Amino acid sequence: MLHRWPSRIWIVRHGESAGNVARDAAHEAGLARIDIAERDVDVPLSDRGRQQAVALGRWFAQMPESERPNVVLTSPFVRAQQTVACIRQEGGVAREAPANFVDERLREKELGLLDRLTRTGIEELLPEQADLRARLGKFYYRPTCGESWCDVILRLRGAMDTVSLHHAEKRVLIVAHQVVVLCLRYLLENMTEADILGIDAEGDVLNCSVTEYAYRAEDGTTGRLDLERYNFVAPMEQGGAPVTAEPSLTEDVR
Repeated sequence: MLHRWPSRIWIVRHGESAGNVARDAAHEAGLARIDIAERDVDVPLSDRGRQQAVALGRWFAQMPESERPNVVLTSPFVRAQQTVACIRQEGGVAREAPANFVDERLREKELGLLDRLTRTGIEELLPEQADLRARLGKFYYRPTCGESWCDVILRLRGAMDTVSLHHAEKRVLIVAHQVVVLCLRYLLENMTEADILGIDAEGDVLNCSVTEYAYRAEDGTTGRLDLERYNFVAPMEQGGAPVTAEPSLTEDVR
């Protein structure tokens, strides 16, 4: 029987980023725009985000060497790569693991014209975009020069084909972003639009939370991946790191 999947996949949202501070300040002041100097790709972890990533690394390091991730895939965004660096520094990745595979298909959802705008800013400056999103819903709505959830899913289909082709039977750690975590659930669990938006409506994917799948063999098939954990934050709680839910820089349009 062909074993086409990794034996285990952990999907982790990056730790809290410094962009959260700017976003909160903009919302509290009722501003239309979020004041942050870096491109979204360059926004680093906050101090709390580093604490979270260190705690998660120590949680992985408590596993036997033979059970830790031995393949690491990461978004090219700085906050995701810094999260991986903290996990590795704490011994959370198996010694046999090669260097990280940086995959641009794991990047954050692109907001295009809405980048750096608060909800207030979108409604005041781009009311036609606010109306269009309300009509189409976030799954299909694509902001000008940005992406819909469907666009993210399309690139993730290719990313998961790469995982199954090159990393079958491995223990794979993926570090990425909130929408990526949700869209991977949609793909791996063969969900509908209503299914995944229902999960999204229940609450944010928490920073450095773990979504975990284990491979299950099935006669006559290539097997399947079963969800074992979602939004799991015990590593932070055990490590004394704060648990945070950092919305994206424009959290209402993610």
